[in-house]
Amino acid sequence: MKANCAQQLTFEAGKSGPVSALALRPDAPRTCFVFAHGAGAGMAHSFMQAFSTGLSERGIASLRYQFPYMEKGSKRPDPPPLAQATVRAAVAKAAEIFPHLGLIAGGKSFGGRMTSQAQAAAPLPGVRGLAFVGFPLHPAGKPSADRADHLGKIDIPMLFLQGTRDTLAETALVEPVVQRLGPRAKLHFVAGADHSFHVLARSGRNDREAMNEILDAFAGWAESVVAA
Repeated sequence: MKANCAQQLTFEAGKSGPVSALALRPDAPRTCFVFAHGAGAGMAHSFMQAFSTGLSERGIASLRYQFPYMEKGSKRPDPPPLAQATVRAAVAKAAEIFPHLGLIAGGKSFGGRMTSQAQAAAPLPGVRGLAFVGFPLHPAGKPSADRADHLGKIDIPMLFLQGTRDTLAETALVEPVVQRLGPRAKLHFVAGADHSFHVLARSGRNDREAMNEILDAFAGWAESVVAA
């Protein structure tokens, strides 16, 4: 596999059949991120691609993959048991193709939430930490912290990358959630960013700068987790 050239793969997602994946390996990688997509866009979305490329530039490999519904072209996300089974299968595939790397699992929005539910149900083998790129704490316009209840069952490090304008995770709700999780959880807010980490032009920053901020935060955290 050439550095910064994604390798196309497939793996079995339980009874749902095979799903597609893309593996990206930089030169001398230090760790691998098993990267699940959000509810409305698959692994080839520009955000997924930019985040994976940015990780590669920082020495971090990645395996991004499709959930079965996205593989089949459906707009309705898989039920949690199937989504969680897919997360487990993706982690196993990452361990197979990156056998000597520490694993971080997580994803964008829905993908991160399904990964956390899988970890809460039973530890994901070989996974050293979880990273959430915009954890969807509640539906838009319906603020609540109920979706965080399962996080207390997770005993490995967690990173929350959140925008301060995220309508699916109000800052006043995210902060106490992370505080209750204690030292195993870290929260990084991106000022002025929404759920997709877009920033307003009047903020004086652009989306690329916001992306670099979350990539740097992820890379620094992941290195400390794997080195521990």
